[in-house]
Amino acid sequence: MLCACSGEQFKFEDPPQSPQSLATRDFSASGLSSRTGDWDSKFEDTQVDEVESTLKEALSLNYEEARALLGRLEYQRGNYDAALQVFQGIDIKGLIPRMKKAITERTRPRKPRSRGDNVPVNVLSMHSVSLLLEAILLKARSLEGLGRYIEAAKECKIILDTVESALPNGMPEGIADDCKLQEMFHKALELQPGLWIRAGLLDEAIAAYRRALMRPWNLDPQKLATVQKELASILLYGGIEASLPHQLPSWAPTAPKSNIEEAILLLLILMRKVTFGEIGWDGDIIDHLSYALSVTGQYELLATHFEQVLPGVYSRADRWYFLALCYAAAGHNDTALNLLKKISGSSEAKHKPHIPSLLLGAKLCSQGLKHANDGVKFAREVIELGTTCTEHFSSQAHKFLGICYSNAARASVSDSERILLQRESLNYLNHAALSGKDDPEIMYNLALENAVQRNLEAAFESALMYSETEAGNTGRCCKLLTLILSSEQRYIDAESVVDIALDEAGRLDQLELLRLKAVLQITREQPQQAIETYRILLALIQAQREIEAKTSDQVKQVTSEAQEERNLEISVWQDLALLYAKLGSWADAETCLDKAKSIHFYSPRSWHATGLVFEARSLYKEALVSFSLSLSLEPDYVPSIVSTAEVLMKLGSHSLPIARSFLMNALRIEPMHHEAWFNLGKLSKMEGSLHQAADFFQAAYELKLSAPVENFV
Repeated sequence: MLCACSGEQFKFEDPPQSPQSLATRDFSASGLSSRTGDWDSKFEDTQVDEVESTLKEALSLNYEEARALLGRLEYQRGNYDAALQVFQGIDIKGLIPRMKKAITERTRPRKPRSRGDNVPVNVLSMHSVSLLLEAILLKARSLEGLGRYIEAAKECKIILDTVESALPNGMPEGIADDCKLQEMFHKALELQPGLWIRAGLLDEAIAAYRRALMRPWNLDPQKLATVQKELASILLYGGIEASLPHQLPSWAPTAPKSNIEEAILLLLILMRKVTFGEIGWDGDIIDHLSYALSVTGQYELLATHFEQVLPGVYSRADRWYFLALCYAAAGHNDTALNLLKKISGSSEAKHKPHIPSLLLGAKLCSQGLKHANDGVKFAREVIELGTTCTEHFSSQAHKFLGICYSNAARASVSDSERILLQRESLNYLNHAALSGKDDPEIMYNLALENAVQRNLEAAFESALMYSETEAGNTGRCCKLLTLILSSEQRYIDAESVVDIALDEAGRLDQLELLRLKAVLQITREQPQQAIETYRILLALIQAQREIEAKTSDQVKQVTSEAQEERNLEISVWQDLALLYAKLGSWADAETCLDKAKSIHFYSPRSWHATGLVFEARSLYKEALVSFSLSLSLEPDYVPSIVSTAEVLMKLGSHSLPIARSFLMNALRIEPMHHEAWFNLGKLSKMEGSLHQAADFFQAAYELKLSAPVENFV
């Protein structure tokens, strides 16, 4: 027996030769003595041939272990080529079945056994398995150091396949106490995805990350969170749509259907862990979640998670600012403004002014007439910071202040106040243009304000400057240029601009430009060409609708673009109704109005168009009812106010005072409405005030000469 252990009596097969064969053999012989002690108690009940077979395997295994240890030394010295040469001498393929068997046997829960129960003597120890797994891992590390990432990833796969086939239900508890098997497996699990990424194979990297999450591998919470975060990151930014695992459909009907849904699910799990203190705060998680939910339009859900962030992570001003961004993106501007007012309120007076929140407040207020005065306050607060504010922020504040003054002028009921506000608007927009030349939006707003105030030459120059920028190559810019040209009665040039822009415009811009072209054709008294243009426009809308109908398997959401397209279609049917009414085609006009009302029944313009059709047919009472319905939906709808006055004037002199009040109200809302001035002149003439009527007719004539085919705003 001792002879067998020393290798003198039995002739064992020689191991494969290598540059380190002598050292390896010496080490293997010395390593054998540490293994034989486990078997002494079992030799009494075994056959000699079993002992002989076991010892042969032991000597062979000790040879492989020796190479593993020698390879480790070379790797630690940084000799990747030498380490790789040593590791390649290990017969891993031949050892894998024994390693699987050892892992299965050694980790199987056993009942207390009697003396007669024998443990198989040819099963590797967990120490040997761990050493061999470490050799494979270090081989992968050596290949990584040599830039051979695909081969390194395949070596990691050997470790994962071996352990996973032996432990199909995951890593049992307590295994880390006895050996390094779990440690080696975890290192391979973490290393493999990065190797696939460096090799440029993102599909394989995603599959490796998913594999790490499919079973309970006893990863500590922080490492598990890292794997989840890295998988979410590559799903969001990898630029590929990786196929989902085959096991996925059987999980649940609510399983993610795309990469971005899977990423959101992972990030929501991570945020939950952060909230409950299972892992530490990681700003990357909320950043990735912000991107994912913004792309999918789930801004309110994002706001919920910002609210759940524990105090101390963000300052109060930052938290309110982020929430305001979410609610503003979701279309809840009033909620966003309430949050922004808190930041600039008395509770934060002791803190440094939060410039981004002030600018956001000014921007939100500049989007409508309702909060124009609040926008002025936000913008002024930034400007008053003086030198403590950067030039960029200052120019943005001047821009928003100019827009808010313009909105306040439109909402003003006083002529003197309106003139003052319009002057201030141009002053601040010109100041912004001088200091913020890199912002094309300033030039656009300057052009728009000049156009509204009928400074057409200045408006045209600013619009041209905006069109020369990258941002200016849009349908919005072309529309503004077209309206300015139409204000100068240059209808042919305006239509040429539309034709040029149609070739480069996006889909929605193209639809809007087609409608504008039809309006120009109506102005030029080309009704048949206008009808043909409208027909093309409706055909494009219908084609897009059919394409969307074919994607019924996807979740349908009403996007802002879809809403704009819907509103555009309503406008087309309304335009056609008015056109057919002018041509005397009452049936076609009513059909078009029915189409418009079927899309949106409560549209003021649809009921106004209905009233015009009745008026053209001399059905004045029905026309008044339609105009009243239009005004009940929007009390300040100027076209219906003017049309109501026109009908009242036709009903007799007893209605003239009421008609005058309607016209004065229309001019209070829109002072440059030339039809209101014209009707006011007619009314004054009917009342016998000829000098006053002449002044009103003169004002109407001058305003009509500079009136665009559609309102600028």
